[in-house]
Amino acid sequence: MDQLSPTELFPHVRIVMGMIIGLGITRLLMTVAGLIQHPHRAKFSSIHLLWVVSILVELVLFWWWEFALYRLEHWTFGITLFLIVYAVTLFLLAALLSPDNVAEYDGYEDFFLKRRRWFFGLFAATFALDSIDSLIKGGAYWERFGLDYYIQVPLGLILCIIAIRSSNRWVHLAAVVLHLAYQAYWISRFFYTVI
Repeated sequence: MDQLSPTELFPHVRIVMGMIIGLGITRLLMTVAGLIQHPHRAKFSSIHLLWVVSILVELVLFWWWEFALYRLEHWTFGITLFLIVYAVTLFLLAALLSPDNVAEYDGYEDFFLKRRRWFFGLFAATFALDSIDSLIKGGAYWERFGLDYYIQVPLGLILCIIAIRSSNRWVHLAAVVLHLAYQAYWISRFFYTVI
């Protein structure tokens, strides 16, 4: 591997990340398809479905943000392993929203609220992982986000702590709506257009 240039290594790392992210997207889409195919099999939940949308967007954004790694001049096994762990964390979020069976629960909302500690624990980890990922990409990459980035991590962690501690559906509805609004803000700020 030492003889490969960074531009030769990047596609290989990106393929592995893409496979993991693709599995997460597949899980979420299969859950949505299952809800459409069998709408009465389990009780529908707006909170669960909004988190499915949000994590689907998160998976796509991760895949997109990782394009910045093509500028990385020095690849190590540690960086590659870190990126795979980050992708696996996102996959696990998708998997927690895509249970194989919810028969032992009172629908998707009950499942989500009873698994919220796992979900929001992993979700909190993504804020830390994202900070490390941005540092790997370099100071110029980090600085382009400005003050917003310094606010996002503490607020995201606070949101996760509140969501872990509360089983109130209104708290969880507010949390997912806030996260979707946050994602819309970042998309509009850095991608200039949604379409």
